[in-house]
Amino acid sequence: MVAKNEASTYRPTIKELPEQERPRERLYRLGPAALSTAELLAILLRTGVGGESALAMANRLLARYGGLAGLARASLSQLRAERGVGLAKAAQIQAAVELGRRLTLAALEGRPQIRSPADAATLLLPEIGYREQEHFYVLFLDIRNRVLGGESIYKGNLDQTQIRVADVFREAVRRNCAAIVVAHNHPSGDPTPSPDDVAVTRDLVQAGRLLGIEVLDHLVIGHQRWVSLRERGLGFEIR
Repeated sequence: MVAKNEASTYRPTIKELPEQERPRERLYRLGPAALSTAELLAILLRTGVGGESALAMANRLLARYGGLAGLARASLSQLRAERGVGLAKAAQIQAAVELGRRLTLAALEGRPQIRSPADAATLLLPEIGYREQEHFYVLFLDIRNRVLGGESIYKGNLDQTQIRVADVFREAVRRNCAAIVVAHNHPSGDPTPSPDDVAVTRDLVQAGRLLGIEVLDHLVIGHQRWVSLRERGLGFEIR
């Protein structure tokens, strides 16, 4: 009876898998794009624990945190508490997440052009979409809507009274920007705009008109989702 239970819960290690099924060998043959998220994470983890392969551990972690986005939001202490992870593996995961975030920031140096809300969201999701605190972020644009840079202006529990128009536009004026896109994240993951979000947008749009700096959009960023207040006509009413 005991032997039957052990057999039913046995999981092969990576080395016991056929060579063509091992994540690292599959990457060599097919390239990283061909691998699943769990396989890529298994390569990062390198080893499993107590009869659990690195691939099984990767699948467990992804299931535990609801996928890659949830894993990216996990703190170092949360990761360390997971069975078999420890400080080294937790640090490796967080380092990989940070490298991905910095790669997105490096893309700003190529001065991508913002042609639609989706263009801005593509840049902003990796930057603030997985933060545990609210961040209020500004993209600075030239006359052709090319990105000159970006900056996090505030972080914490934000409301209308905490967002100062002068702080948002100070760097835009210094850079001689023609336009800006503002964005903030909802740590809950739900990007539905609040009344405060609409009020802040209205204040910024009006200030931008006085300064000659157009507010192209205000995006609310959730977990892999976002909302454009301009597309919804919230805060951009002409007065």
